Amino acid sequence: MLRCLKQIVVWGALSLSVAGFAQAKDIDISGVRFGVNGKVTRFVLDMSRKTTPQIFLLADPYRVVIDLPEANWHASDDVKTSGAVAGFRHGLFTPGTYRIVLDLDKPATVQSIFNLPSKGGYGPRLVLDLQASSRGDFLKAVAESKKARPIPAPTVVDATPMPRRKGGKRIIVLDPGHGGPDPGNLGVIGVYEKTIVLNIAKEIRRELEKTGRYEVRMTRDRDIFWPVRERFRIARRMHADLFISVHADSISDHRTKGGSVYNLSEVASDKEAARLAARENKSDVIAGVNLDVVDDDVSNILIDLAQRETMNFSAQFGELLVRELRSEDVPMLPRSHRYANLGVLKAPDIPSVLMEVGYLTNRSNAKFLNSSKGRKRIAKATVIAVDKFFDHMVALGR
Repeated sequence: MLRCLKQIVVWGALSLSVAGFAQAKDIDISGVRFGVNGKVTRFVLDMSRKTTPQIFLLADPYRVVIDLPEANWHASDDVKTSGAVAGFRHGLFTPGTYRIVLDLDKPATVQSIFNLPSKGGYGPRLVLDLQASSRGDFLKAVAESKKARPIPAPTVVDATPMPRRKGGKRIIVLDPGHGGPDPGNLGVIGVYEKTIVLNIAKEIRRELEKTGRYEVRMTRDRDIFWPVRERFRIARRMHADLFISVHADSISDHRTKGGSVYNLSEVASDKEAARLAARENKSDVIAGVNLDVVDDDVSNILIDLAQRETMNFSAQFGELLVRELRSEDVPMLPRSHRYANLGVLKAPDIPSVLMEVGYLTNRSNAKFLNSSKGRKRIAKATVIAVDKFFDHMVALGR
């Protein structure tokens, strides 16, 4: 079985590198379904043409990751899973790679994968069979799939640094959270966090650009995934003067609503901040990133005295942003300026904040965040805070 898996992964990698991505726009996924036959769980994709995937396994939690050429997803997401599969998610992982992640509630390894031709009213299908296994066998399969996979290149938008600001304009990088196979929270109104925060970030960009004072760039302006640490690396390559990551929260208590602003700290300011940091820092796990190949070049930045000034400026902007959000009648938590060890804020030389715009688990809050009125209020408050922050920086001779 392990030899079979190794062949599958190598076959997929060669296929994608040679021809898969060149025809990416021709691939449509129109249906998805699950079935069970004894200890075997079958996963079927209805495809517009025959496709060869790259497949690998990840443990803790148990996951099967299926990478396809960039595809158009037309299938329903409201599909009941069965057998070993507890849930699934999908989306554009990187340009050219569409990722499907199967979350397993128990270990299961790849028994076989094959394509079926059009027949009996069905078009081409990709079929994956998962065989129930022990944890030991699953971990062996993880190791084999890791050996068979080509060493991935760093996931970057463009490693070439962008030009520095022109005409004295400050560069602001907006980071809509989540994206692609990491959808974030699904609120009570049925709209994913990744969609809501992208729309809010675009509105902030529009309002900032209207001032003529800023050059505004975004880590993503479409539904695509970037690893947590890649997001602040993007900001550094763009020579950002300020980094704002935009997210929306969820909680079991549906009465809770209101935004908050987070700055980086080794120690969380409270239990709620620690909970949020644990959730947001798991984005890479959600999207099926192999954490073994993620480098940790800034893991110790908090012990570097050179970072204290950046963290102080970050906190100053955080205070301004909270104040202006309240002034614009954006619902805010009673204690809305918080601190947590958030990976996305670890750029060592860029003032950075993470803005949780509200709770998608509260109906009125979710509707506000998904409305034009809500987006405009958040954007207006952000622009005022940014203006005041850089006015202060100018006064300091920065």
